[in-house]
Amino acid sequence: MKAIWNSQVIAESDDTVVVEGNHYFPLGSVRSEYLQASQTHTVCPWKGTASYYTLRVDGQENPDAAWFYPEPSEAARQIAGRVAFWRGVQVTAD
Repeated sequence: MKAIWNSQVIAESDDTVVVEGNHYFPLGSVRSEYLQASQTHTVCPWKGTASYYTLRVDGQENPDAAWFYPEPSEAARQIAGRVAFWRGVQVTAD
């Protein structure tokens, strides 16, 4: 699987976990130079508290386009150490 935004591959892995239709990539497969920590946090009733990254690629920003659960609940432990994408990030098997 690949996550692509602004014509750049943000993440690539054969080991994604799909939860609620979202592919969670291992953090090690994400190009950290494109991530900027965000102050945004949201709460999912069953996964826990999510933190976000803003994507910065070639001078363009996509605020809060990646999220992760630093301490997921026991029910969501399979996404620990993983990052998912939205807001125009194309996730494809290509």
